[in-house]
Amino acid sequence: MSTKTRTTLARRRGPAFSLAAAALVVSACGNSTDEQDGSSGEAGADIEPLEITAATYIPPSYDDLYHGFEIFMEEAEGTSDGAITFDWYDSGTLLEADQLVPGLTQGVANMVFTTSSYISSTYPILGVYELPFVTNEYEDQRAALSYDSELRTFLNEQLAEQDLMSIGTMPTTYQWIWTADEPITSPEDINGMRIRVAGPLEGRTIEALGGSPVTMSSAEVYEALERGTVDGVLSYIGTIPGRSLQEVVRYGTAAPFGAYSVDAYVRKSWFDDLTGAQQDALMEAGRVYSEEGTDHMVGVHEGQYLETIEDAGVEIVELDDAQTAAFEEAVAETYDQWSESVDDPATAEEALGLIGN
Repeated sequence: MSTKTRTTLARRRGPAFSLAAAALVVSACGNSTDEQDGSSGEAGADIEPLEITAATYIPPSYDDLYHGFEIFMEEAEGTSDGAITFDWYDSGTLLEADQLVPGLTQGVANMVFTTSSYISSTYPILGVYELPFVTNEYEDQRAALSYDSELRTFLNEQLAEQDLMSIGTMPTTYQWIWTADEPITSPEDINGMRIRVAGPLEGRTIEALGGSPVTMSSAEVYEALERGTVDGVLSYIGTIPGRSLQEVVRYGTAAPFGAYSVDAYVRKSWFDDLTGAQQDALMEAGRVYSEEGTDHMVGVHEGQYLETIEDAGVEIVELDDAQTAAFEEAVAETYDQWSESVDDPATAEEALGLIGN
């Protein structure tokens, strides 16, 4: 990193993540290197200087995600021989979670790193991989959202219609149900419980299970659990140590109740106006981020976070086949609800087919 970028990171630190397809550069951007500046597109080849204002709501305490954001920026800067730098804001210091994409579209930032759960109500097609039990193995979820997957290319084609583009995707591990007082082993156990969710699709999942979804920022969840304002939280494992929630929850029911991704989003029109060499550098950063960043995240979850959580006395509840089937049946209605939220039923059906259902 350049001195400028190191200084900026030290002052504002924040998160991001990436994944893209080589075909995406053509289909989503429509601009080749030769068409734009005549350069070869090789790393560091005569790239014009570019400072990117980038923001996220995620704090550095998320060890699983934050390193990936650094990977993305370091790779973009290194590939461009220092021509690309970042003015970096994390922890909501420039834009809060619900302001990130609106701020992006208004030009407050050039790039934002945010979770799909915060924006899938505006861009409902993203909900296809947030659905409960849409995959049952994380590696299948990760493959569906991999750098060069058909699903990623398809999703970007839909986002382009609203001038949005993901240049990198990191699929998180599954969302589990974490509770403060009682373990969850059946849908009936959730009846009447107030469960914090990150977005509307997760809210529909909790409603299908008989609970009451509560929306609040992840920064508010600790106090809400401590005071009994909510009984639990639907979240991926990183939120627990990231917000020290292992101090206020006692059970975590391990099942694929949903998932989301952390993407690096830009305005498609902004990306299209970059030179071919700048585009190539950012896309390469997205590729490295999606592979190495996701590897790092999974490693932290398996080698650090689970141990931290269990050492704090939290019991991880594993479901048997019959219990899992009961949950799957209970949440089946969320698929129809999601499909209806997508403008074109054929588009929803195609997306489901690409993720494996």
